[in-house]
Amino acid sequence: MALFTGAAVALVTPFKEGNIAFDTLEKLIDWQIAEGIDGIVSCGTTGEASTLSDEEHIEMVRFTVEHTHGRVPVLGGAGSNDTKHAIWMSQQLEKAGADGLLLVTPYYNKCTQKGLVSHYKAIADSVNIPCILYSVASRTGVNISPAAVSELCTHPNIAGIKEASGDISQVVEIARYVSPDFALYSGNDDMVVPVLSMGGSGTISTVANVIPKDTHEMVTAYLQGHFNKAKEMQIRMKSLIDSLFLEVNPIPVKAALNMMGLIEKEYRMPLCDPDNKTLYKIANELKNYGLINNTI
Repeated sequence: MALFTGAAVALVTPFKEGNIAFDTLEKLIDWQIAEGIDGIVSCGTTGEASTLSDEEHIEMVRFTVEHTHGRVPVLGGAGSNDTKHAIWMSQQLEKAGADGLLLVTPYYNKCTQKGLVSHYKAIADSVNIPCILYSVASRTGVNISPAAVSELCTHPNIAGIKEASGDISQVVEIARYVSPDFALYSGNDDMVVPVLSMGGSGTISTVANVIPKDTHEMVTAYLQGHFNKAKEMQIRMKSLIDSLFLEVNPIPVKAALNMMGLIEKEYRMPLCDPDNKTLYKIANELKNYGLINNTI
């Protein structure tokens, strides 16, 4: 059931004059695949899914699936704080051709762990493609406990978890409960190698938007037993990663891609341009990493 092993990019949604820039999206997809990325997540947090209309959301995933044309797996973000809507969107993305679904925990209204288990089971029961749980309490206010994962991992359509709690102790606890064929993906770019050391299958990554080749190679190196190489790559990325989270994601990463000449620097409100101090730090880190020639 594992959708991919390696590095998947949580792809940004490029905009131009308020609309999805599909011509730019096409180029981003081709570049990511040429650089060796192992999977693409469309309409996740980094893709600004929360401000896409349902029609845009479905079309974004459909376009990504069609243009990717089977070269790598495509996961569609379908999480919601409304189980009924999450089921509907999951079914629409399955019809659009998504290889799997990324399902963030319900937000704002929140729920108990019992409610969380029921929520995920209801979605997984409604589709015939693999589902990836997404635990990111810093965004949603709801953590998926290891005990809940231990119950959900037995569902035939629940194939893994993107673990973005930032709590390595929780990752270790989850690893105790799940079988080797349940995929454990790092959701924190600065914790990829530690998660891999706990039996992880890879990462669903923001920094892969700007360094897809290195993100892929870091995971591949670890999985092939080149632990020191993977460690050194993780350490080298740290300053760049930090700069991409100086403001809420995806504000900095879209600014970075703009500096690299890959997208327009455009957001959906309430997200807005980063301040000048953030822009300077991002530019400096991109230059240090060899991604651009000059700082701003």
